[in-house]
Amino acid sequence: MSTLSILLFTAGLAVAQSSVAETPSYATVTSPATATLTSTSACEKADLVLHNTTIYTANDSQWKAQAVASLANKIVFVGSNEAAKKYMCGNANVIDMAGKTVFAGFTDSHQHLEGVGKRTKTLSLFGLPTLKQTVKEIENWASSVPDNNWVLGRGWIEREWTDEQRFLSRHDVDGFTANKPLFMPRADGVSALVNSKALELAGVTRHTPDPEGGKFERDESGELTGYVLANAMNVFRDIIPKDTDAYLKDNLLRGLQANVAMGWTQTQDAGMPYRLVDLMQQIHQQGDMLHRVYASIPVLQAEQLFTRGREKTADDMFDVRGIKVFIDGTLGSRGAALLENYSDAPHNGFMNRITQEALVPILHKALQHGAQVQTHVIGDRAVRSLLNWYEEAYNTVPKEEWAQQDLRWRMEHAQVITPRDQQRFVDLNVIPSMQPSHGSGDLNFAGARLGQARLAYAYPWKSLVDKGLKVVAGSDAPVEVGDPRIEFYAAVARKRLDGTSGEGWHPEQAVSRETALKMLTIWPAYGAFQEHLRGSIEVGKYADFTIFNRDIMTVPEQDILTAENVMTVVNGQVVYRREN
Repeated sequence: MSTLSILLFTAGLAVAQSSVAETPSYATVTSPATATLTSTSACEKADLVLHNTTIYTANDSQWKAQAVASLANKIVFVGSNEAAKKYMCGNANVIDMAGKTVFAGFTDSHQHLEGVGKRTKTLSLFGLPTLKQTVKEIENWASSVPDNNWVLGRGWIEREWTDEQRFLSRHDVDGFTANKPLFMPRADGVSALVNSKALELAGVTRHTPDPEGGKFERDESGELTGYVLANAMNVFRDIIPKDTDAYLKDNLLRGLQANVAMGWTQTQDAGMPYRLVDLMQQIHQQGDMLHRVYASIPVLQAEQLFTRGREKTADDMFDVRGIKVFIDGTLGSRGAALLENYSDAPHNGFMNRITQEALVPILHKALQHGAQVQTHVIGDRAVRSLLNWYEEAYNTVPKEEWAQQDLRWRMEHAQVITPRDQQRFVDLNVIPSMQPSHGSGDLNFAGARLGQARLAYAYPWKSLVDKGLKVVAGSDAPVEVGDPRIEFYAAVARKRLDGTSGEGWHPEQAVSRETALKMLTIWPAYGAFQEHLRGSIEVGKYADFTIFNRDIMTVPEQDILTAENVMTVVNGQVVYRREN
C-alpha cells in the first residue's frame, strides 16, 4: 500500500477511534441567522440554511446551486444566495459555507457496519507494508492475550507487502501462539489465517475433507498451511466465544460515528443478521442513529425475512428489505469462480458457497415476497451462473405473481464480466453494485491472476454505464478503508492511490466526475428504492449533505484525496462537524 493510502486509512481510523469520546464533534451546530430581511420581504420558515458555496445536487435538471434550506428533515429550497435570503431569518441555523463545497449526501452502497466499528477496537493489520511487520504486529497483540484465549484481528493483505507477497501460514505465528488459538481474516473477509492450536480445537487435520464452497489450503506434502477460504472459515467461527449484545451494539455505534466522520449519510449493509437488526432498532429508538442504514439479511435467515417482512422506520433512517447471498470467493485469494483457469494457478476457483439447488427456491420466494436479492459474485463464471439463476427464477415463477414488482436485484462486486454478460445485466434489469477501490487495490495482482486478455473486461465501470446501467458504488469496508474520497478518486482515475497505473489497466474504463458523483449519491438511492426520497438535493427530499473543504469536481485528480470532510448533515441535522 502506498504511503498516501496508509495515511488516509490511519487518519480515518484515528477519527473513528476518538469519536466515541469526543461527543461535541457529533453535536448539532448552532449559529444565529447571518442575514436580515428587507422590510418588504416575507420570512420563510427554515431550520437550516447553507449558503455562499457551490452545491452539487446530483440532480440533472439543476446540477449546481449556491444555497440550500431545510425545514424539519426535508429540503425546502435550492437556488441562489440572493433567493435564499428569505430563509435566513427567525430561528434558522444559517451557516456561511465559504471555501467549502456541498454535495448530495454520499452513500456507501456496500458496507458491513458492525465490522467497521469493530475495527476501531481490535487488531487491524490494514496498510502494513511488509510481511515481517505484519507478523510482528500479530506477535505484539498476541502477547497481551492470556493463554487459552483467542487471538483475533483482521485486515492483512499480502498484495501490499514489499518484502514477500504470499499468504500467511500457521508457521508464521505458531512460535508465539502455541497456547492461544488464532483467527485472523484476510482483508477480503472471505479467507483467514488460523494457527495450529485453532486447527486442533476445531478437529481439522490433513485428512479433513474440504467443505462445500470452501477450502483448507495444503502444501505440496498435503499438510495444512493454516490458510482457509470461504466456508472453511465457519468451523472456526463456530468455536470462537460468542460476542455479547453490548459488545455488538458498541461496534454498531462506533461504526455510525466512523462513517459520518468520513462523510457518509447512508450505508447499505450487505448481510446484517437479525441479531444486529434488532440492536439497530434499539439504537434508532434511543435516537442514536447518526446516518441512514439500508440492510439486507444473510441468506441463511431468508425465511425469517419472508415471515417478518420489510422493516422500515417512519423517518427512513433504517430499512430492511433484501437478502444477501454469497456465490464465490475473491480474486486475491484465488477463490473467485472463473470460466477458465487462473493465469497463475492450475484451477478456476470455486462456487457453491450456496448451491444452485439451495438458492433457486429462495429466489422464487424472493420474487413472490418482493424481496431484493443482493449476491456476492466476483469471477466471470459466478457472474454468468447467477445471471442464469436470476433468469430461471423470472421464467419459472408465474409472471402474474411478480411482474408488477420493481425487482432491482443486484450483483455485488461483479469484478469480471464478459462482454456478452454485460448486456445481460441490461436485459435482466440487474443492478451492478461495484467498489472502485477494489480496482485500485487489485491493480497489484489482477494481471497475474487473470492475464492481459481478461483484464479487458475486468472492473468495467464505464462499459456498464454506457449501456445505461446505474452502477452503485461502495467500499466494502472493513475490507477496504471505507472513505468516499478513495472511492471517488478510484472511479475517476482508475489508478493506485499514489497516481501510478499498470500494464493493461484500461484507463478508458474510468468514469467522469459527474458519473462518479451519481455512483455515490442518486444511483445508490435507486439501488435502495429511495430515489424519490434522497440521493439528490431537491425540494421535498431528505436534507442529507456531505460537505468537503475542497471541490473534488474541479481540483486536480490527485488532490481529490487531500479533501477533508468538514460537515455531515443527515435528516436536516448536523451529525458531524470537524473542529477548526
